[in-house]
Amino acid sequence: MLGIIDWFKRRAAADGPFPEEWRLILREHVPFYEGMGDELRERFEEKLKVFARTKEFVGAGGLELDETMKVVISAAAARLVANIPGEHYERLTEIVVYPSHYRHPGDDDKVVFGEAHTFGTVVLSWDAVRAGFSNERDGHNTAMHELAHVLDIEDGRFDGTPELHRFAAYAPWANVMSEAYLGLRAAKRKQVLRSYGATNEAEFFAVATEAFFEKPKQLRTRSPELYALLVEYYMTDPAAELDARHGGAR
Repeated sequence: MLGIIDWFKRRAAADGPFPEEWRLILREHVPFYEGMGDELRERFEEKLKVFARTKEFVGAGGLELDETMKVVISAAAARLVANIPGEHYERLTEIVVYPSHYRHPGDDDKVVFGEAHTFGTVVLSWDAVRAGFSNERDGHNTAMHELAHVLDIEDGRFDGTPELHRFAAYAPWANVMSEAYLGLRAAKRKQVLRSYGATNEAEFFAVATEAFFEKPKQLRTRSPELYALLVEYYMTDPAAELDARHGGAR
């Protein structure tokens, strides 16, 4: 639950018009922005505005953070929750951004492109963030992936189950997610979801989120129960939106 100080910070962040210079950034760097209808765009901009103005963005590894980076990362956060009422990302306080991939001290063998921590920090590679937005149909978006982890931990655990909108949703969520996760682990051929989703349940939810927003029609066809579950959680149907945009073509 939001504290009173956080509540006032969010209300203050929501005040005032959406900056026109941010719209220019979105049109240039965030492909899905232009395809939004008026109502969705209004909700999206409100969520983006609050996120960008209430989180601390920190450059690391010599990176000088600019407004473009801040707005693009905030766009990933807003896209996930644009249709979900209420506040989100309460546990997240800081986004640390490196210019490119990085390594943990003492572990030179592992290259990292992004990670979410339990203590309220997300770390991102700006090169990976840009690559994720350069192709919005490949099912791979590092910023959305890590921010899906933040939604996952709203209940206190990285377990692949975010806080659902109603208690009755938990049983079908567990059943469908478990079956889909085990199916990905057992898969012998290429799937709609990236193979990284077979790492554990938390990574499965984040990878499924990427596919839901970037490859929705393929996911709906290949995994209709999983797709329907994510439609209910994210309160949006990106495959249907694409159908409508292209005259009903499947």
